Amino acid sequence: MSSAAPEPIVDLRGVVRHYAAGDEIVRALDGVDIQIQPGEFVAIIGPSGSGKSTAMNLIGCLDKPTAGTVRVAGYNVAELDDDELSSLRSLAVGFVFQQFNLLPRTSVLENVMAPLGYQGVSRSEARERAVAMLTRLGLGERLDADRTQLSGGQQQRVAIARALVTRAPITLADEPTGNLDSVTGAEVIGLLRERRDEGGTVILITHDQEIAAAADRVIRLRDGHVVTSPSAPKRGAGR
Repeated sequence: MSSAAPEPIVDLRGVVRHYAAGDEIVRALDGVDIQIQPGEFVAIIGPSGSGKSTAMNLIGCLDKPTAGTVRVAGYNVAELDDDELSSLRSLAVGFVFQQFNLLPRTSVLENVMAPLGYQGVSRSEARERAVAMLTRLGLGERLDADRTQLSGGQQQRVAIARALVTRAPITLADEPTGNLDSVTGAEVIGLLRERRDEGGTVILITHDQEIAAAADRVIRLRDGHVVTSPSAPKRGAGR
């Protein structure tokens, strides 16, 4: 007798997200269903205006739907207050933002240690984990630098280190290779795959089909609708 399928770690059902833009209503998402199982590496792909950034904000608990249900790590985000959403973000989601969002006037090391403080990790362990991750990404000699002393590619690697060091169940990466050369970009994809192999769920937001092909499954959005969403592979398939 087969066991029941695990509950999706990300579950969007009939999700609508509309915005007012002057007298116009922007239908960023219009009845979207997306289910992502624990341990998947999924790419959400689409052109500008497809709704992928809106989907990312909902999955990352940075926004709430106009209608429908968004559940992340078992929680209905619409039912959470701001403090509860903040707690869920810090514990469940490691973010790689396209614009880096590094803390100003703060060293590379402190930037990567910062989210671990929200998780209650001791400062000594946080430092050890941050140094190890930064060294792995080729930044072991830039620990004391601040963001003004880094190239765009280096800032991107700091952002990736900050997301992966948390060991959060979900890693949500927005165009994580956009400012990297092809060799470093391939290394980053390799790190995301390793995170999946460790049991983490990786969600990659991109417009680049070549980058999306690195994922186990690709969900395509267009004009606020899902146009392609293959079923999740069986556990261990495609790895």
